[in-house]
Amino acid sequence: MLKELLWKWPLVRQIATGSDGTGPEAMSEQTRNLRPRFQGAQVARSVCPYCAVGCGQLVHHKNGRLISIEGDPASPISRGHLCPKGSDSYELITHPNRLKKVRYRRPHSTRWEDLDLETAMDMVADRVWETRARTFVANKDGKTLMQTTAIAHLGGATLDNEENYLIKKLFTGGLGMVCVSNQARI
Repeated sequence: MLKELLWKWPLVRQIATGSDGTGPEAMSEQTRNLRPRFQGAQVARSVCPYCAVGCGQLVHHKNGRLISIEGDPASPISRGHLCPKGSDSYELITHPNRLKKVRYRRPHSTRWEDLDLETAMDMVADRVWETRARTFVANKDGKTLMQTTAIAHLGGATLDNEENYLIKKLFTGGLGMVCVSNQARI
């Protein structure tokens, strides 16, 4: 009985087998039964959304639930490494205090209120359209301008060329904006 009890200690097994303590003799029963937290999960390759570098990420999910986000070793850009923001992607998505509603504070108000996404998007669209209508300059000094300088757009760093092309066409051609840039240049 004492022998069985002592044999449960990894050090005793290491001494008895003469091994270096890096194999199964160093493992407890609990350690031997451990499995990766994302075992059986599906993996989607993604790109970190936080800067212009575009580090590769492996997104592990199972039964519609996010399990883990890690650096992608096959990424030629990051080779499996992530910065602090990228490695915190999982927590940023799953944290219980993460805001899931649009928060809005009316002018001169001292309190925030929740808005549904559709209402917030309508408010943004109304304000863009009203600002364009109020500040649009079709002609100046006999020259055709067809522009507004009262609205600007700053694109995100992870947008690809096609998305940036469409944004440029919409905002310059459709709305007449001349202040269009991208965060990747900053």
